[in-house]
Amino acid sequence: MTDLALRSATELTALLRKGDVGARELLDHYLARVERLNPDLNAVVTLDVATARKAADAADAARVRGAALGPLHGLPMTIKDTLETAGLRTTAGAPIFAEHVPSEDATVVARARAAGAVIFGKTNTPAFAADVQTYNPVFGVTRNPWNGARTSGGSSGGSAVAIAAGLSALEIGSDIGGSIRTPAHCCGVYGHKPTHGIIPSRGHIPGPPGMLGDYDLGVMGPIARSADDLALMLDVLAGPEPAQATAWTLTLPPPRRSTLRDYRVAAWLDDPFAPVDAEVQARGHATVAALRAAGVAVDETARPVPNLGVVHRCYEKLLWPILSGGMAPEEIEEFAKLAGSTAPDDANLFDRFTRAVTLRHRDWIAVDEERQHLRRAWAEFFTRFDVLICPIWPLPAIAHDHEGTILSRTIQVNGQQREYIELIVWAGLVTMALLPATAVPAGRTPAGLPVGLQVIGPYLEDRTTIDFARRLGAVFGGYEAPPGA
Repeated sequence: MTDLALRSATELTALLRKGDVGARELLDHYLARVERLNPDLNAVVTLDVATARKAADAADAARVRGAALGPLHGLPMTIKDTLETAGLRTTAGAPIFAEHVPSEDATVVARARAAGAVIFGKTNTPAFAADVQTYNPVFGVTRNPWNGARTSGGSSGGSAVAIAAGLSALEIGSDIGGSIRTPAHCCGVYGHKPTHGIIPSRGHIPGPPGMLGDYDLGVMGPIARSADDLALMLDVLAGPEPAQATAWTLTLPPPRRSTLRDYRVAAWLDDPFAPVDAEVQARGHATVAALRAAGVAVDETARPVPNLGVVHRCYEKLLWPILSGGMAPEEIEEFAKLAGSTAPDDANLFDRFTRAVTLRHRDWIAVDEERQHLRRAWAEFFTRFDVLICPIWPLPAIAHDHEGTILSRTIQVNGQQREYIELIVWAGLVTMALLPATAVPAGRTPAGLPVGLQVIGPYLEDRTTIDFARRLGAVFGGYEAPPGA
């Protein structure tokens, strides 16, 4: 039988409700696996065993009393180390916050607790969540459970490894440059980037601790071993902050279709602007073939936007100013000098970066207007199609590369040297437009590395992408436990 720790959260919550397994029993099972497997993986970086056992015992006692059980009652789970957890160290992988212990939960953490989850630890992230690999000076490198020489992805890398290796039942990550979808792809698990704004981001670092405002592009969302788990967690997390709930509530529409073959599907598996590795493309084509064999019509020529490069340049101009919020004034001043001395040449990444991080608000308004026209094109596309299948990364999990910066590193795609920043192009296609996207495992390369694809859907139709991912996983791909798990 499948190890208890590797079952879906949906299965585990059913067992907990029936009393077939106890919350304390399940917690101790996960803790034993963390003790055995985590030293090689370095996914779980902070534990609070005593508090978690107390919460698990209380959950067991409540079940015996017949008390009302929340949807996550007694379920042990971990949280990405960028999300503040009351009484539990939250570092964002940054030395300046190495001993930061919040007094208040992030909104999503509070909602998980209120639903009955037993939070027992934090998972690793790059410093300030600012990379697509997971390593930092506080806790070091997180390794991929399929191949320790490869990255786990980032920035929710510790989260995805914990789910893939059965160190946790469920996870909450964050995503602004693919940070939920990328590690899901690298580690062979499911992840959901929700429609922007439907899940509160208060309590995420960055911004600074105590920040109350939301920010553009960034979202919080679940990482799990099944699409059903994503739906379970979406129901727990989605909805306005309490102050906003005075005037509005959130009712997401049901999935567009009730059977797999009824879905109207488009696939965009490669593009000259950001070429996709042949092995990743092969998994995409195999997915399309499996869908067609299941009676699904798939259009491989339809595109929601005419030019991927135009979309990415717009995305960069929206993304880089967000990063400038954590920069010192002297850094911004220096970048402004550099930006003023460069020509508007799109070919130079560093020049694009310096101009974007010092973008004036009036110029940002023009970029946002460009985004709105692209969003309208997406909306029109989804009158003809229900979902679009795309790559998440152009490559399988890459070898660890921590030299230089995200602006100076390179990658090899089909034997050609490309900019490292191309690792966020396919994720940014969705992020820029504020749309939902569900990462679904799509098998492995000949070398055994997982490949994930993203299922993109219409604005606020998160249940459609999750439902399609569930139905797709039933006929092709789906979660597999890595070796040794």
